[in-house]
Amino acid sequence: MDTAISRASDDDLIQLVTAEGTRTEPSEFTGLVEDITTDKLRDLYEDLIVVRRIDAEATALQRQGELGLWAPLLGQEAAQVGSARALHPDDFVFGSYREHGVAYCRGVDPTEMLRFWRGSTQSGWNPYEYNMTTPAIIVGSQALHATGYGLGIKFDGADGAVITYFGDGATSQGDISEAFGFAASFNAPVVFFCQNNQWAISEPVTLQTHITIAERGRGFGVPALRVDGNDVLAVLAATRMALTRAREGSGPMLIEAVTYRMGPHTTSDDPTRYRSAAVDDEWKKKDPIDRIERLLDAEGAMDDALRARVKDRADWTAAELRRGCLGTVEPTAMSVFDNVYADPHPLIAEERDAYATYLAGFEGAQS
Repeated sequence: MDTAISRASDDDLIQLVTAEGTRTEPSEFTGLVEDITTDKLRDLYEDLIVVRRIDAEATALQRQGELGLWAPLLGQEAAQVGSARALHPDDFVFGSYREHGVAYCRGVDPTEMLRFWRGSTQSGWNPYEYNMTTPAIIVGSQALHATGYGLGIKFDGADGAVITYFGDGATSQGDISEAFGFAASFNAPVVFFCQNNQWAISEPVTLQTHITIAERGRGFGVPALRVDGNDVLAVLAATRMALTRAREGSGPMLIEAVTYRMGPHTTSDDPTRYRSAAVDDEWKKKDPIDRIERLLDAEGAMDDALRARVKDRADWTAAELRRGCLGTVEPTAMSVFDNVYADPHPLIAEERDAYATYLAGFEGAQS
Protein backbone atom coordinates (compact mmCIF):
# COMPACT_ATOMS: atom_id res chain seq x y z
CA MET A 1 0.00 0.00 0.00
CA ASP A 2 2.76 2.45 0.92
CA THR A 3 4.53 1.55 -2.33
CA ALA A 4 1.43 2.48 -4.28
CA ILE A 5 1.24 5.81 -2.48
CA SER A 6 4.87 6.63 -3.20
CA ARG A 7 4.55 5.65 -6.84
CA ALA A 8 1.56 7.93 -7.19
CA SER A 9 3.34 10.83 -5.53
CA ASP A 10 4.43 12.26 -8.87
CA ASP A 11 0.75 13.10 -9.37
CA ASP A 12 0.17 10.94 -12.42
CA LEU A 13 -3.52 10.13 -12.48
CA ILE A 14 -4.45 6.67 -11.29
CA GLN A 15 -6.45 5.13 -14.11
CA LEU A 16 -7.75 1.60 -14.63
CA VAL A 17 -10.05 2.22 -17.61
CA THR A 18 -9.18 4.65 -20.39
CA ALA A 19 -11.64 7.10 -21.93
CA GLU A 20 -11.90 4.67 -24.86
CA GLY A 21 -13.11 1.92 -22.55
CA THR A 22 -10.00 -0.26 -22.46
CA ARG A 23 -8.31 -1.52 -19.31
CA THR A 24 -4.87 -0.15 -18.48
CA GLU A 25 -1.81 -2.20 -17.58
CA PRO A 26 -2.13 -3.92 -14.18
CA SER A 27 -0.88 -1.97 -11.17
CA GLU A 28 -1.09 -2.04 -7.38
CA PHE A 29 -4.53 -0.48 -7.73
CA THR A 30 -5.84 -3.18 -10.08
CA GLY A 31 -5.70 -5.70 -7.26
CA LEU A 32 -7.97 -3.53 -5.14
CA VAL A 33 -10.90 -4.16 -7.53
CA GLU A 34 -10.24 -7.79 -8.43
CA ASP A 35 -13.58 -8.68 -6.84
CA ILE A 36 -15.49 -6.53 -9.34
CA THR A 37 -16.96 -9.26 -11.50
CA THR A 38 -18.88 -8.64 -14.71
CA ASP A 39 -22.14 -8.59 -12.76
CA LYS A 40 -20.76 -6.06 -10.28
CA LEU A 41 -19.49 -3.93 -13.16
CA ARG A 42 -23.02 -3.97 -14.58
CA ASP A 43 -24.31 -2.85 -11.18
CA LEU A 44 -21.88 0.09 -11.18
CA TYR A 45 -23.09 0.99 -14.66
CA GLU A 46 -26.68 0.97 -13.38
CA ASP A 47 -25.67 3.22 -10.48
CA LEU A 48 -24.13 5.73 -12.89
CA ILE A 49 -27.21 5.81 -15.12
CA VAL A 50 -29.69 6.12 -12.25
CA VAL A 51 -27.68 8.85 -10.52
CA ARG A 52 -27.52 10.86 -13.75
CA ARG A 53 -31.27 10.43 -14.18
CA ILE A 54 -31.94 11.64 -10.62
CA ASP A 55 -29.86 14.71 -11.36
CA ALA A 56 -31.64 15.39 -14.66
CA GLU A 57 -35.09 15.02 -13.10
CA ALA A 58 -34.22 17.29 -10.18
CA THR A 59 -32.83 19.90 -12.57
CA ALA A 60 -36.07 19.75 -14.58
CA LEU A 61 -38.13 20.14 -11.41
CA GLN A 62 -36.17 23.25 -10.49
CA ARG A 63 -36.66 24.72 -13.96
CA GLN A 64 -40.40 24.07 -13.57
CA GLY A 65 -40.49 26.00 -10.31
CA GLU A 66 -40.83 23.01 -8.01
CA LEU A 67 -37.41 23.42 -6.34
CA GLY A 68 -35.81 26.61 -5.14
CA LEU A 69 -32.34 25.52 -6.23
CA TRP A 70 -30.36 22.45 -7.27
CA ALA A 71 -26.63 21.73 -7.47
CA PRO A 72 -26.14 19.46 -10.52
CA LEU A 73 -23.53 16.69 -10.54
CA LEU A 74 -23.55 15.98 -14.30
CA GLY A 75 -20.15 14.57 -15.24
CA GLN A 76 -19.16 13.64 -11.68
CA GLU A 77 -21.12 10.40 -11.39
CA ALA A 78 -18.07 8.10 -11.38
CA ALA A 79 -16.33 10.06 -8.63
CA GLN A 80 -19.39 9.75 -6.40
CA VAL A 81 -20.48 6.21 -7.20
CA GLY A 82 -16.96 4.78 -7.13
CA SER A 83 -16.13 6.30 -3.76
CA ALA A 84 -19.52 5.56 -2.20
CA ARG A 85 -19.40 1.89 -3.18
CA ALA A 86 -16.05 1.59 -1.37
CA LEU A 87 -17.68 2.48 1.96
CA HIS A 88 -18.67 0.05 4.69
CA PRO A 89 -22.13 0.46 6.23
CA ASP A 90 -20.68 1.82 9.50
CA ASP A 91 -18.45 4.40 7.81
CA PHE A 92 -19.78 7.94 8.18
CA VAL A 93 -20.13 10.43 5.31
CA PHE A 94 -19.89 14.21 5.59
CA GLY A 95 -20.98 15.61 2.24
CA SER A 96 -21.21 19.04 0.71
CA TYR A 97 -24.29 20.08 -1.29
CA ARG A 98 -23.57 18.09 -4.48
CA GLU A 99 -23.25 14.49 -3.27
CA HIS A 100 -26.62 13.25 -4.53
CA GLY A 101 -24.92 10.20 -6.04
CA VAL A 102 -23.30 9.32 -2.75
CA ALA A 103 -26.64 9.73 -0.98
CA TYR A 104 -28.29 7.39 -3.49
CA CYS A 105 -25.62 4.75 -2.91
CA ARG A 106 -26.10 5.10 0.85
CA GLY A 107 -29.77 4.27 0.41
CA VAL A 108 -31.28 7.74 0.85
CA ASP A 109 -34.73 7.96 -0.76
CA PRO A 110 -34.33 10.43 -3.66
CA THR A 111 -37.43 12.25 -2.47
CA GLU A 112 -35.67 12.98 0.81
CA MET A 113 -32.86 14.61 -1.18
CA LEU A 114 -35.31 17.13 -2.66
CA ARG A 115 -37.12 18.26 0.46
CA PHE A 116 -34.21 20.45 1.49
CA TRP A 117 -34.05 22.12 -1.94
CA ARG A 118 -37.82 22.55 -2.03
CA GLY A 119 -37.86 24.27 1.36
CA SER A 120 -40.08 21.57 2.82
CA THR A 121 -37.73 20.76 5.67
CA GLN A 122 -35.00 22.38 7.69
CA SER A 123 -32.64 19.48 7.00
CA GLY A 124 -33.46 16.48 4.85
CA TRP A 125 -33.06 12.98 6.27
CA ASN A 126 -31.98 11.38 9.53
CA PRO A 127 -28.15 11.25 9.28
CA TYR A 128 -27.91 8.27 11.62
CA GLU A 129 -30.25 6.19 9.48
CA TYR A 130 -27.85 6.30 6.53
CA ASN A 131 -24.58 7.30 8.25
CA MET A 132 -24.48 10.39 6.05
CA THR A 133 -25.07 14.01 6.92
CA THR A 134 -27.55 16.22 5.09
CA PRO A 135 -26.24 18.89 2.65
CA ALA A 136 -23.67 21.34 4.04
CA ILE A 137 -24.11 24.75 2.47
CA ILE A 138 -21.25 26.50 4.28
CA VAL A 139 -18.37 25.71 1.96
CA GLY A 140 -15.70 23.52 3.56
CA SER A 141 -17.25 23.30 7.02
CA GLN A 142 -17.97 19.60 6.66
CA ALA A 143 -14.25 18.75 6.60
CA LEU A 144 -13.88 20.05 10.16
CA HIS A 145 -16.96 18.14 11.25
CA ALA A 146 -15.56 14.96 9.68
CA THR A 147 -12.23 15.44 11.43
CA GLY A 148 -13.96 15.81 14.78
CA TYR A 149 -16.02 12.71 14.14
CA GLY A 150 -12.87 10.85 13.15
CA LEU A 151 -11.21 11.83 16.41
CA GLY A 152 -14.25 10.48 18.24
CA ILE A 153 -13.77 7.15 16.46
CA LYS A 154 -10.13 7.12 17.53
CA PHE A 155 -10.85 8.05 21.15
CA ASP A 156 -13.54 5.36 21.31
CA GLY A 157 -11.06 2.77 20.12
CA ALA A 158 -13.29 1.86 17.19
CA ASP A 159 -12.02 0.71 13.80
CA GLY A 160 -14.38 2.70 11.57
CA ALA A 161 -13.57 5.49 9.16
CA VAL A 162 -15.08 8.74 7.98
CA ILE A 163 -15.06 10.35 4.55
CA THR A 164 -15.77 13.95 3.67
CA TYR A 165 -16.49 15.40 0.24
CA PHE A 166 -15.74 18.87 -1.08
CA GLY A 167 -14.94 20.61 -4.34
CA ASP A 168 -11.77 22.25 -5.56
CA GLY A 169 -13.15 25.65 -4.59
CA ALA A 170 -13.45 24.60 -0.96
CA THR A 171 -9.69 24.04 -0.75
CA SER A 172 -9.29 27.82 -0.75
CA GLN A 173 -11.32 28.00 2.46
CA GLY A 174 -9.58 28.09 5.80
CA ASP A 175 -11.76 25.28 7.11
CA ILE A 176 -10.14 22.77 4.76
CA SER A 177 -6.63 23.80 5.77
CA GLU A 178 -7.53 23.57 9.44
CA ALA A 179 -9.05 20.13 8.91
CA PHE A 180 -5.92 18.91 7.10
CA GLY A 181 -3.66 20.17 9.87
CA PHE A 182 -5.76 18.84 12.71
CA ALA A 183 -6.32 15.42 11.10
CA ALA A 184 -2.59 15.03 10.36
CA SER A 185 -1.53 16.09 13.85
CA PHE A 186 -3.90 13.70 15.61
CA ASN A 187 -3.81 10.88 13.04
CA ALA A 188 -7.57 10.97 12.57
CA PRO A 189 -9.14 8.21 10.43
CA VAL A 190 -10.47 10.63 7.82
CA VAL A 191 -10.52 10.36 4.03
CA PHE A 192 -10.67 13.78 2.39
CA PHE A 193 -12.29 13.35 -1.02
CA CYS A 194 -11.93 16.37 -3.31
CA GLN A 195 -13.95 16.35 -6.49
CA ASN A 196 -11.80 18.64 -8.58
CA ASN A 197 -14.38 19.56 -11.20
CA GLN A 198 -12.18 22.40 -12.53
CA TRP A 199 -14.49 25.26 -11.54
CA ALA A 200 -15.47 27.01 -8.31
CA ILE A 201 -18.55 28.77 -9.68
CA SER A 202 -16.85 31.01 -12.29
CA GLU A 203 -13.26 30.67 -11.11
CA PRO A 204 -11.01 27.97 -12.64
CA VAL A 205 -8.91 25.77 -10.39
CA THR A 206 -5.78 27.04 -12.12
CA LEU A 207 -6.45 30.45 -10.61
CA GLN A 208 -6.90 29.04 -7.11
CA THR A 209 -3.71 27.00 -7.02
CA HIS A 210 -0.50 26.70 -9.02
CA ILE A 211 0.12 23.22 -7.64
CA THR A 212 -2.14 20.20 -7.51
CA ILE A 213 -4.70 19.92 -4.76
CA ALA A 214 -3.00 16.68 -3.76
CA GLU A 215 0.16 18.67 -3.06
CA ARG A 216 -1.80 21.02 -0.84
CA GLY A 217 -2.75 18.08 1.34
CA ARG A 218 0.80 16.78 1.48
CA GLY A 219 1.91 20.19 2.70
CA PHE A 220 -0.06 19.52 5.87
CA GLY A 221 1.34 16.01 6.23
CA VAL A 222 -1.65 14.26 4.65
CA PRO A 223 -0.69 11.56 2.10
CA ALA A 224 -2.50 12.11 -1.17
CA LEU A 225 -3.46 10.42 -4.43
CA ARG A 226 -4.71 11.85 -7.70
CA VAL A 227 -7.20 9.67 -9.53
CA ASP A 228 -9.06 9.90 -12.83
CA GLY A 229 -12.40 10.98 -11.41
CA ASN A 230 -14.26 9.78 -14.51
CA ASP A 231 -12.99 6.21 -14.05
CA VAL A 232 -15.34 4.50 -11.62
CA LEU A 233 -13.01 1.53 -11.06
CA ALA A 234 -9.98 3.71 -10.33
CA VAL A 235 -11.99 5.81 -7.88
CA LEU A 236 -13.27 2.66 -6.18
CA ALA A 237 -9.72 1.30 -5.84
CA ALA A 238 -8.22 4.54 -4.52
CA THR A 239 -11.02 5.04 -1.99
CA ARG A 240 -10.73 1.48 -0.76
CA MET A 241 -7.02 2.03 -0.18
CA ALA A 242 -7.61 5.26 1.73
CA LEU A 243 -10.38 3.80 3.88
CA THR A 244 -8.30 0.73 4.71
CA ARG A 245 -5.43 2.95 5.88
CA ALA A 246 -7.86 4.92 8.05
CA ARG A 247 -9.36 1.81 9.63
CA GLU A 248 -5.92 0.37 10.33
CA GLY A 249 -4.89 3.48 12.23
CA SER A 250 -2.58 4.96 9.59
CA GLY A 251 -4.34 8.32 9.68
CA PRO A 252 -5.89 10.64 7.10
CA MET A 253 -5.54 10.61 3.34
CA LEU A 254 -6.55 12.99 0.58
CA ILE A 255 -7.94 11.82 -2.76
CA GLU A 256 -8.07 14.35 -5.56
CA ALA A 257 -10.56 13.01 -8.11
CA VAL A 258 -9.94 14.93 -11.32
CA THR A 259 -13.28 15.30 -13.09
CA TYR A 260 -15.38 18.00 -14.74
CA ARG A 261 -18.59 19.82 -13.95
CA MET A 262 -20.51 19.51 -17.22
CA GLY A 263 -23.35 21.74 -16.10
CA PRO A 264 -23.73 24.88 -13.98
CA HIS A 265 -22.47 25.29 -10.44
CA THR A 266 -26.11 25.49 -9.39
CA THR A 267 -29.27 26.11 -11.37
CA SER A 268 -28.82 29.85 -10.74
CA ASP A 269 -25.52 29.81 -12.65
CA ASP A 270 -24.82 30.22 -16.38
CA PRO A 271 -21.47 28.54 -17.21
CA THR A 272 -21.52 29.79 -20.81
CA ARG A 273 -20.57 33.21 -19.46
CA TYR A 274 -17.17 32.04 -18.27
CA ARG A 275 -16.43 28.71 -19.99
CA SER A 276 -15.88 27.89 -23.64
CA ALA A 277 -17.88 25.23 -25.46
CA ALA A 278 -14.62 23.77 -26.75
CA VAL A 279 -13.56 22.81 -23.22
CA ASP A 280 -16.95 21.20 -22.59
CA ASP A 281 -16.65 19.22 -25.81
CA GLU A 282 -13.19 17.98 -24.84
CA TRP A 283 -14.45 16.67 -21.50
CA LYS A 284 -17.53 15.08 -23.08
CA LYS A 285 -15.13 12.64 -24.73
CA LYS A 286 -14.19 11.50 -21.20
CA ASP A 287 -17.79 10.97 -20.07
CA PRO A 288 -17.79 8.45 -17.19
CA ILE A 289 -20.88 6.60 -18.40
CA ASP A 290 -19.68 6.28 -22.01
CA ARG A 291 -16.42 4.86 -20.67
CA ILE A 292 -18.07 1.99 -18.81
CA GLU A 293 -20.48 1.33 -21.68
CA ARG A 294 -17.50 0.89 -23.99
CA LEU A 295 -15.75 -1.38 -21.51
CA LEU A 296 -18.84 -3.57 -21.06
CA ASP A 297 -19.34 -3.71 -24.80
CA ALA A 298 -15.71 -4.63 -25.44
CA GLU A 299 -15.92 -7.43 -22.89
CA GLY A 300 -19.17 -8.79 -24.30
CA ALA A 301 -21.15 -7.80 -21.21
CA MET A 302 -23.44 -5.18 -22.76
CA ASP A 303 -26.72 -6.42 -24.19
CA ASP A 304 -30.32 -5.37 -24.71
CA ALA A 305 -31.42 -7.02 -21.49
CA LEU A 306 -29.00 -4.89 -19.46
CA ARG A 307 -30.02 -1.72 -21.26
CA ALA A 308 -33.69 -2.47 -20.63
CA ARG A 309 -33.10 -3.28 -16.96
CA VAL A 310 -31.16 -0.10 -16.36
CA LYS A 311 -33.63 2.05 -18.27
CA ASP A 312 -36.55 0.64 -16.29
CA ARG A 313 -34.75 1.33 -13.03
CA ALA A 314 -33.89 4.89 -14.06
CA ASP A 315 -37.44 5.59 -15.30
CA TRP A 316 -38.98 4.21 -12.10
CA THR A 317 -36.62 6.23 -9.91
CA ALA A 318 -37.33 9.44 -11.82
CA ALA A 319 -41.09 8.89 -11.61
CA GLU A 320 -40.92 8.23 -7.87
CA LEU A 321 -38.71 11.28 -7.42
CA ARG A 322 -41.20 13.53 -9.17
CA ARG A 323 -44.19 11.99 -7.42
CA GLY A 324 -42.56 12.35 -4.03
CA CYS A 325 -41.48 15.91 -4.70
CA LEU A 326 -44.89 17.10 -5.84
CA GLY A 327 -46.60 15.22 -3.04
CA THR A 328 -44.48 16.74 -0.29
CA VAL A 329 -46.49 18.38 2.46
CA GLU A 330 -45.36 21.99 2.60
CA PRO A 331 -44.44 23.43 6.03
CA THR A 332 -46.67 25.96 7.75
CA ALA A 333 -45.43 29.18 9.30
CA MET A 334 -45.74 27.65 12.76
CA SER A 335 -43.69 24.56 11.94
CA VAL A 336 -40.50 26.58 12.44
CA PHE A 337 -40.91 25.83 16.15
CA ASP A 338 -41.05 22.06 15.66
CA ASN A 339 -38.04 19.87 16.45
CA VAL A 340 -36.02 22.67 18.07
CA TYR A 341 -35.62 20.63 21.25
CA ALA A 342 -36.18 16.92 21.82
CA ASP A 343 -38.50 17.69 24.74
CA PRO A 344 -41.03 20.52 25.31
CA HIS A 345 -39.34 23.77 26.33
CA PRO A 346 -41.07 26.75 27.97
CA LEU A 347 -39.12 29.32 25.91
CA ILE A 348 -40.21 27.72 22.64
CA ALA A 349 -43.81 27.56 23.88
CA GLU A 350 -43.67 31.26 24.74
CA GLU A 351 -42.21 32.20 21.38
CA ARG A 352 -44.75 30.02 19.53
CA ASP A 353 -47.65 31.76 21.29
CA ALA A 354 -46.21 35.20 20.57
CA TYR A 355 -45.70 34.39 16.89
CA ALA A 356 -49.20 32.95 16.58
CA THR A 357 -50.61 36.18 18.00
CA TYR A 358 -48.49 38.16 15.54
CA LEU A 359 -49.80 36.17 12.55
CA ALA A 360 -53.38 36.44 13.80
CA GLY A 361 -53.03 40.22 13.67
CA PHE A 362 -52.55 40.04 9.91
CA GLU A 363 -55.69 37.95 9.53
CA GLY A 364 -57.68 40.60 11.35
CA ALA A 365 -56.24 43.37 9.20
CA GLN A 366 -57.26 41.53 6.00
CA SER A 367 -60.85 41.11 7.21
